[in-house]
Amino acid sequence: MSLYEKIESDMRTALKESNALTLSVLRMLVAAIRQAQMNKNSKSVEDTDVLQMLHRHIKQHKESIVQFENGKRQDLVDKELAELRILEAYMPEQISEEELKNIVNTAISESGAKTKSDMGKVMKLVMDKTKGSSDGKIISQMVMGLLQ
Repeated sequence: MSLYEKIESDMRTALKESNALTLSVLRMLVAAIRQAQMNKNSKSVEDTDVLQMLHRHIKQHKESIVQFENGKRQDLVDKELAELRILEAYMPEQISEEELKNIVNTAISESGAKTKSDMGKVMKLVMDKTKGSSDGKIISQMVMGLLQ
């Protein structure tokens, strides 16, 4: 079962169980995935596309939480946190910092990168190897720290 099929199945389950919050979050996600699918003129949905969409929505929720905290709107913070937990359940398990450091070091040696101008080569290799199991911002910071 693909990730998209699992999300659709969970959406139907949430509908049957009258779980309004989960249903709302999953409907929003499925609609965004279908829109991206139409924009690509594709008939099938790849797990990598779904992971990208999940990443985008998780990032939006995290940004919203910060904004609502700054605005002292705890009710909206709580709602966003609940939605965030639902979305994060579909993300693959995040790799540890130690594993990530090993992957980054391997990518640096494979690409022959020496300076920060070579960062793009390293990032491409690392992102291909991690595929959604680590945050791009953390990877970027780690690569910057290891390159002169």
